[in-house]
Amino acid sequence: MLSLRGAAVFFLPALFFVAGCGSGSPRFTSKDRPDTGSREPSSSSQLVGVASYYAQDFNGRKTASGELYDMNDLTAAHRTLPFGTKVKVTNLDTGRSVVVRINDRGPFKDDRVIDLSLGAATQLGLIAMGTGRVVLQILELGVQPK
Repeated sequence: MLSLRGAAVFFLPALFFVAGCGSGSPRFTSKDRPDTGSREPSSSSQLVGVASYYAQDFNGRKTASGELYDMNDLTAAHRTLPFGTKVKVTNLDTGRSVVVRINDRGPFKDDRVIDLSLGAATQLGLIAMGTGRVVLQILELGVQPK
């Protein structure tokens, strides 16, 4: 017959194991989540914040994705979205929108959500102010490198 202490030593680890296997526990972190093949974003993939742009100083330099930055392309830098992700950016002041492809990392100012190429910022009407309030809508997720 098991004593109370012996039962606790035996059953307590088993209880924690079973509790950890529940559906409420995440099985993967975002870093090691398996690729399900789906590139469709969820309906809640929108973010409101401030956009800025970068242009001549970086034109022709390598981006974080390895491709050369062309300030006239419709591209953008984002801190976490996978390279190749397509994002619809809408200027909340003007209602103008543009679809950009994430190919770089940034912005490096805490109050910004995205850094746009000059071409994208021009289409949104952000050049005069330098920044603007935007809403980002993920249209298609890029592929995370393995």
